[in-house]
Amino acid sequence: MSGGGHYFVYIMASRKNGTLYTGVTNNLFKRAAEHKSALNTFSFVAKYKVHRLVYYEIYTDVLAAIKREKRLKHWNRAWKLRLIEQVNPNWYDLIEHPEALRPFVEFNKV
Repeated sequence: MSGGGHYFVYIMASRKNGTLYTGVTNNLFKRAAEHKSALNTFSFVAKYKVHRLVYYEIYTDVLAAIKREKRLKHWNRAWKLRLIEQVNPNWYDLIEHPEALRPFVEFNKV
């Protein structure tokens, strides 16, 4: 899932109910691979082993995606956990198990 005018707001986790990381990218597979490789050993992702893609939303407007990412970053933890469990109740890594994601509408708030 990359480019083509699509942007992804995503949540990575260390494990079920573990440490969460929220981000935005235009290439979800590449970004997830970067998280998994944790090249920067001093990064948040490496320190907390945040390597499992558990949630994402698709946007066609980069500004809407950035706005959504900022909103999610300010959400409390319980809201984020509920959001993840609505579409991925077993907390599968969606890169390894894309079929595990329950269908949802494309988020494109313009």
